[in-house]
Amino acid sequence: MLDLELVNFIIAFGLAVAMAIMLARLFAGPTLYDRTLAANSFGTKTVIFLLVFSALVGRGDAIDIALLYALINFVATIAILKFFRYRSLDIALAQMSLRKAVEGDFDK
Repeated sequence: MLDLELVNFIIAFGLAVAMAIMLARLFAGPTLYDRTLAANSFGTKTVIFLLVFSALVGRGDAIDIALLYALINFVATIAILKFFRYRSLDIALAQMSLRKAVEGDFDK
């Protein structure tokens, strides 16, 4: 049977390779949405890598850091998509829908 540290090391190495692939996709993505998806996937893999690394090192306090990074990753992804959709972060979705209804511009 494989040692638990060896299994964690193999998983961490695989995650590092997957993170490198996501970075390549982030820089080569043809559209904004491809790049945003790659950045979000990179953040998710980073959270998993932090969890595996904390198990490998034997420190449980890195789990809190991984959870915080997951929350920051989620909020940042939503903010980036909202900014590039509406070109502003201060316009609420309800206000934008109301503005489109008043102007009669439903194509955008």
